[in-house]
Amino acid sequence: MIVASVLIPLPVPEAFDYEVPEAMALARGDQVAVPLGPRLMRGVVAEVRETTGSNRRLKAVAEVLDDPRLPEKTVDFVEWAARWTLSAPGEMASAALKGLRAPRPRPERRVRRVGQRDPARPTAARTAVLEALGQRALPGPELARAAGVSSGVVKALVDEGVLEVVEIEAVAGFDAPDPDHAPATLNADQAAAAEVIATATAKGGFAPFLLDGVTGSGKTEAYLEAAARTLRADPTAQVLILLPEIALTQALIERIAARFGAAPAEWHSGVAPPRRRAVWEAVVAGRCNIVVGARSALFLPYANLRLVVVDEEHDGSFKQEEGLVYHGRDLAVARARIEGATVVLASATPSLETLWNAQLGRYGWLKLAARHGAAVLPQISLLDLRQSPPDPQTWLSQPLREAIGETLARGEQTLLFLNRRGYAPVVLCRACGHRMTAPDTDSWLVEHRYTGRLVCHLTGFTMPRPRVCPSCGAEDSLVSVGPGVERVEEEVRQLFPEARTAVFSSDTVPDGKSARALIQRMADGEIDILVATQAAAKGHNFPHLTLVGVVDADLGLRGGDLRAAERTFQLLTQATGRAGRAEKPGRAILQTWTPEHPVLMALAAGDRDAFVEAEMAEREAAALPPHGRLAAIILSGENAMAVEKVARELAENIPNAERLEVYGPADAPLALVRGRRRKRLLVRADRDVDLQGFLRAWLARVKVPASVRLNVDVDPYSFL
Repeated sequence: MIVASVLIPLPVPEAFDYEVPEAMALARGDQVAVPLGPRLMRGVVAEVRETTGSNRRLKAVAEVLDDPRLPEKTVDFVEWAARWTLSAPGEMASAALKGLRAPRPRPERRVRRVGQRDPARPTAARTAVLEALGQRALPGPELARAAGVSSGVVKALVDEGVLEVVEIEAVAGFDAPDPDHAPATLNADQAAAAEVIATATAKGGFAPFLLDGVTGSGKTEAYLEAAARTLRADPTAQVLILLPEIALTQALIERIAARFGAAPAEWHSGVAPPRRRAVWEAVVAGRCNIVVGARSALFLPYANLRLVVVDEEHDGSFKQEEGLVYHGRDLAVARARIEGATVVLASATPSLETLWNAQLGRYGWLKLAARHGAAVLPQISLLDLRQSPPDPQTWLSQPLREAIGETLARGEQTLLFLNRRGYAPVVLCRACGHRMTAPDTDSWLVEHRYTGRLVCHLTGFTMPRPRVCPSCGAEDSLVSVGPGVERVEEEVRQLFPEARTAVFSSDTVPDGKSARALIQRMADGEIDILVATQAAAKGHNFPHLTLVGVVDADLGLRGGDLRAAERTFQLLTQATGRAGRAEKPGRAILQTWTPEHPVLMALAAGDRDAFVEAEMAEREAAALPPHGRLAAIILSGENAMAVEKVARELAENIPNAERLEVYGPADAPLALVRGRRRKRLLVRADRDVDLQGFLRAWLARVKVPASVRLNVDVDPYSFL
């Protein structure tokens, strides 16, 4: 008997076995329809094997679907990712099939000649149409334009039967990139890095690299040149470039189109579903050479993946926190290893995990030490707010105000950076001290003056700002505490009423189109002062920007997150790095109440190595990543007693293990979200411990009721 193990998109821990009918030929990666209960479901064949029999009767595979077979290495990657993240393999397979869930693009209607039939009354216009058409099939409006006539002439020929309308199945057309179309002029460091990457790609086999370059050093040009050399050597090669933010994709797509004379495929949640399906089918057929996308592009079924680039590899946005929980950077390295491809992790502020791998020689380390061309790194200074505090109920100190005024007088641009959306992060009652929180959630409500509403940035709950306190009933007692970008913008408009001011945050630019429009306005010099969150701190190039003011440099250093210092150093380096990227020199002013903090001192000194050394020493002393590994178990449920019971059972059933500790259970910092109570357990293990094996053995000991949700987060980045 032939048996097929089929991955079905359900949260079950393994593939389902089905009998293969004698007349059916199956191979790994085939898409099939299989019975599950009363319905047929799509699945992916993970294994086909011959058995001598079974003590249970297996249902048979219903049919092989007329959809492309997933490449075997894609199935290998899906199964590996499921094991690594302790996710259901069927759900990982579902991520690889995501493009097929979208509808096909509508067939294109075209007109063509019917035999040699001529019109009964030939006219100059009708003759022009037939001559323009020839033996081709063209869309009606396009044919009318080519012939220089109205669309009515084409319609009349169709009505007469001289032309006929046919529907052509839309096939995604991705023009082949030309590696020699418009090569960039590289400096010595860029050219050397591109050569090393391209040589490794041509050699074949897994080759990981860290492309470590200061802000503005031209990392993009270097890896695009490596991509060009890869495509020159193998025109069938496929290149994947991952970005942390959708807002960054359009600028890179334009650069790729200018460099190669052809636009790449785009893959992220903002792409229309029919287009996503077209990209999926083109990728699996090998008709698409370059893909630019978000982390989900890792799951596309590449036919010949040779180069993977993770741009801004340090960025926390590569970590997916909901649904399938995984880190895009880590899975990108694994995908390259499985494909036998080259992977490039590019950043001006690499993560400590990546730096550690580079220091140990596991990754090749390619360094771009200077900015490209005449640009130089900005001068960074710390502004001690203890000596120059802002006026009451304001947030910009006098020295920063003066610097903004000087910058405006020179006709240059200022970026004021505050990584806090909205008008004020806390709204409380002066009468009773009540803090406004979202219903059934511990998260504070943030005031947004533009909309006049209070918003929960965790759950999306929104409500009008109330006139009375919901706790004590006092009228007009609610006050806004602390600044958000909207409040800073309000202050800027009062101080500099003639300046053209704008806000850049996910609230003011909620989609890629609006983000691109604002970025273009800034690049064209149509904005004088941009007040922005981290949305503006990643990868953008504003040639007229010479001053960056960080409103609250201490903000990211608060709290108990083990990566707080690292994240703050990375974010502020990226934000200050927006200044002085063209001919004019730039500077950055960081307002802080703690200028003696090691992170801020390292930023001001431009001494990344000192910061990394100190942070690495702290992590090593505590055996924390990258010197150890972490995993989190998050329990949630509407019934607090049920959650507590499962947490207690987990704590009582921890397997014996060496060089491993379990902390908790404890209430999560946000212990109530959307009406669900939350508990957390944290596992710390030495690097050589099989953490996933430990977690599997542990979770197998406890039966979790349906009323409690259990999520596993391997290598957590959020501790809320």
